[in-house]
Amino acid sequence: MKENKKKKNINISIRINILFFVVFVLFATLILRLGTIQIVFGEDYQREIEQNEVISVNSSVPRGKIYDTNGKLVVGNKPLIAITYTRTKSVKQEEMLATAKKLAKLINKDTEEDFKSITKRDRQDFWIIKHPNEATAKITKKDVDRLKKKELDKKEFDKEIYNLTRERITDKELNSFTKQELEVLAIFSEMSRGTTLSPQIIKNKNVTNEEFAVVSESLESLPGVDTTTDWDRFQVFKDKEGNGTLTSVLGKVTSSKEGLPNDSLDYLLAKGYSRNDRVGKSYLEWQYEDVLQGQKEVVKNITDKSGNVSKSNLFIEGKSGKDLVLSIDIELQQKVDEIIQDKLSKAKVGQPYMDRALVSVMNPKTGDMLAMAGKQYVKENETNKTEVNDFALGNMTTSYSMGSVVKGATVLTGYQTGAIVPGERQYDQPLKFKSTNVKKSWNSVGFGLIDDLYALKRSSNVYMFLTAMKIGGQQTYIPNGPLSIDKVPAINKFRKNFAQFGLGVRTGIDLPGEQTGYGAGQIPPDAGKVLDFAIGQYDTYTPLQLVQYISTIANGGFRIQPHLAKEIREPNSNTDELGPIIQEINPKILNKIDMKDAWIKHVQDGLKLVVNDPQGTGYGTIKNKQYKIAGKTGTAEALYDGPLPGHPMLWNVTFVGYAPYDNPEIAISVVVPWSTTDKTHTNLEIADEVFKAYFDLKEKKDKEGIDGQDPLQKKEMNEDKEKSPSE
Repeated sequence: MKENKKKKNINISIRINILFFVVFVLFATLILRLGTIQIVFGEDYQREIEQNEVISVNSSVPRGKIYDTNGKLVVGNKPLIAITYTRTKSVKQEEMLATAKKLAKLINKDTEEDFKSITKRDRQDFWIIKHPNEATAKITKKDVDRLKKKELDKKEFDKEIYNLTRERITDKELNSFTKQELEVLAIFSEMSRGTTLSPQIIKNKNVTNEEFAVVSESLESLPGVDTTTDWDRFQVFKDKEGNGTLTSVLGKVTSSKEGLPNDSLDYLLAKGYSRNDRVGKSYLEWQYEDVLQGQKEVVKNITDKSGNVSKSNLFIEGKSGKDLVLSIDIELQQKVDEIIQDKLSKAKVGQPYMDRALVSVMNPKTGDMLAMAGKQYVKENETNKTEVNDFALGNMTTSYSMGSVVKGATVLTGYQTGAIVPGERQYDQPLKFKSTNVKKSWNSVGFGLIDDLYALKRSSNVYMFLTAMKIGGQQTYIPNGPLSIDKVPAINKFRKNFAQFGLGVRTGIDLPGEQTGYGAGQIPPDAGKVLDFAIGQYDTYTPLQLVQYISTIANGGFRIQPHLAKEIREPNSNTDELGPIIQEINPKILNKIDMKDAWIKHVQDGLKLVVNDPQGTGYGTIKNKQYKIAGKTGTAEALYDGPLPGHPMLWNVTFVGYAPYDNPEIAISVVVPWSTTDKTHTNLEIADEVFKAYFDLKEKKDKEGIDGQDPLQKKEMNEDKEKSPSE
């Protein structure tokens, strides 16, 4: 009995020991496994459990404002309330659709614009989601067998099936949606456009307070939806018709729906933009995108294994864009716009082709663009009504034969090449070359023996023809004899010298898309065209090139780069005052013309006579001589290449000038193309009124105690000369 009991106790002891051993082995294995997981794979598992991702959030950071030279707001931001959707990595289309249906019951998104933004692809995708069985039925067994033979991987195979399904959806099926379904689709398509973890605007126009409130209260049942604030760009100054002043130059900003422009998509993505970011898409807004675009808020999103955001921490705080101060005086700009529209509307009577006028106003010492104005009559195809549009941009994007305004450059080229000397006399008479038409001045009988100043004052064509002949190697005119100049070196000499003034080359203005005109590089078909070049009737130039050219003469020979931006400033959201200056845009000298100061001074004397001598071609029409105006008139016969049918020979009337001639502070160019007569003085009437507007405005500011002069204008020209190339 005792032995049995003893044996039994031994067995129990053995079993317990075995059990303890097994437990020990299991426990040791568990510890080893946990150690392996923690030490070897710990970081991998941690990343799966807690995924950190730093992203730029498309928060509504206000864009920088644009001001005029006197601190007047020109372009600002109007606050909007908005509804957004943020897409997570793991969200399914069915879940997004369910949210879209709920949201459609709370907001209205059923305007013509909303429905118009729905693409064919949006409709196809939506139809497949709503009709899965019908969509599946569109793929036959034969389709599947054919695709299997291609040995595609699963992803490629599914893509081919999906594309084939979309192609077979009929137009009737795509147009079968009800208005309510289209409203859901309009919301759903906006949701689908958004990039992962970046808020996408669902609605930011005409969001009512009721919509904002009810959505805000329902956020728990609307995963990914949020309510926030947004902005819309607006222009402060408008004309009588409600059109924005300087609109074409200021440019535009993309909408949240447009996002990044396709033509610069890769470039902007490389700079860290998101696809649905709003950016400047043209002209000043595009040129200064880096300045005006604010710093988006950057957050660190902590996501779970499924890719859902569990927590967000602020990484970099958002910041408004910097403000841009222009050299433009908006009050002068508006006045010039009014002058152009008034004079053009009167001149246009009985002038079917005259549809535009352009004016550039620049400080000849600093390059500050004080005004850049243009008006254009445009007939709308839909309404057949004629409207007057802002055409300020035409000053740098359109070019014309400018006529006699370039004769100052012709005379200076004559001096520089040694063809003539200051004060040289030449005989103005009709020129008849062998086998050509007569070439003469506007005074058909000629002016007789005249010097260079008289030639400028009276706008002699023949004086310029004879100068061009000498530049081309022919020193003497022989009646009925040949025109035997070497056209290639002659035209090259002209263009090289004209380029020193900015004619035929880019001015360097801080805007994209500047044109240089037509003709540069072309060899004239005959030598007579070199003579035409000398009077501004071969190559074409832009109004902006003209104002740079006359500024170069006005300031003593320095070609200054024109610019619209004057300062970059920190945004000041608390007050209406401008913030601290970050950067001043200093005057930039592009080149000093390779001509003696005495030569330039001599031509300046001739330009004074044009306006102030009773025989001058500008004397009768330019009345405001108290401003000490110097300038040059121009008339060019040119082939019409405008929007109307036909190509008749018409007249471009032009003017370039500056004032005061003894200390210039304003230079202007005026271009009025396509007149049916050369007797119109619209160009001079506009110029006269522009000079008056500038000096009236200056006097008004002086009386009001406003220093309207740009600080850059106060710098001595000598400082700029030190930076320029030596003569």
